[in-house]
Amino acid sequence: MSEENPVESPGLAPSPGRTAEGPSAAPAPAPIPAPAPSAAPAPAPSAAPVPAPPPSAAPATMPSAAPAPFGAPSSPSSPSSPSSPPHPLPPTPAAIAAALRDRIARGVLKAGDRIPTQAELSQEFGVERGRVRQALQALRAEGLLSHSTKGVPPRVAQPGHDGERAGGGTPEPRPTLVALGPRLVRAFAAPEVRIDALCLTAESLIPAVSEAVIGVHSGSLRPESVDVRILLPSRSIDLAFPVAASGEPVEAAAVHRRWLEMRDSQVRVLSRTLTGLRQSHGTKVSVAFRTVPFTPPVKLYVLNGSEALFAYYLVRRTDENGEDVPEMIDTWGPRAQLFPYDVTHGPRDEVFVAQSARWFEGLWQTISEELKLDG
Repeated sequence: MSEENPVESPGLAPSPGRTAEGPSAAPAPAPIPAPAPSAAPAPAPSAAPVPAPPPSAAPATMPSAAPAPFGAPSSPSSPSSPSSPPHPLPPTPAAIAAALRDRIARGVLKAGDRIPTQAELSQEFGVERGRVRQALQALRAEGLLSHSTKGVPPRVAQPGHDGERAGGGTPEPRPTLVALGPRLVRAFAAPEVRIDALCLTAESLIPAVSEAVIGVHSGSLRPESVDVRILLPSRSIDLAFPVAASGEPVEAAAVHRRWLEMRDSQVRVLSRTLTGLRQSHGTKVSVAFRTVPFTPPVKLYVLNGSEALFAYYLVRRTDENGEDVPEMIDTWGPRAQLFPYDVTHGPRDEVFVAQSARWFEGLWQTISEELKLDG
């Protein structure tokens, strides 16, 4: 798949008529003429009363200036004064969760340690408590924090046998749309990111990858390289799903065309989202899409070779597709329950992750073909 050439922004040309000189370039005032000679000796300058200015020259009481908006220069008449730095945006819940996740990974927060209170985290990150609560909920969903009682901060969970965690039990499967984002954010915390995915479309990947990319833009995540490989069904095969429930050729062609348009548009969006990191942050990015000659009955994500996420596509009949879409036999991938396997959870998970990585690599190297987009 060809990559778009990065567009370089032209430099701003100086405004016409503006010189490099500031107020010092104005002409010097004319010299004050000497006073006419007088017979009487002039009094000493220090004793001379200061004459009042004529009424026409005396300015009226100046109204107090309206306060400048936040971030604007304090006085437009002083262009030489440095402008205020831009006000940083408050971190998102994903960025807060990524920062705490990094502390757990580096041992700053060890198993059994209590997490700082919501008030302390709110003050540290400069956000309202609602964002802190969302971040902590994401870490609980990953099994990194134990459940806590009201008013008592949770503790860092301890991995046990077969993925069991102290206080949290075995990590529960959660819908793909909920579980995939936090795990991709955690994967992007590594210096070298590697994501392999087999799925029917990229519908769930787009919001999950966007969540990780937001963390990169906010500065909480700083990967040096990102390598993404995605396997999708080939356009030339008869899919098992989605298909028209009636089996009529016209409706079958309409359903297949709709799926193909969704697949290709999602590929374009995902590719632009990831390759944009190359231009904005200098990250080494590689994104590759290939196709397989079958309909995947499951979805699989292998993250950094250390975690595998697995879900079954639940096939169902849909009858509320709108006037232009016929009744279909289809599945809704974002609702598929995602089962996590992590090499740190014990031998069982370690073997599953290794076999998942080998299975994906076998498909990629043997029966897959390069994905080609229309237009």
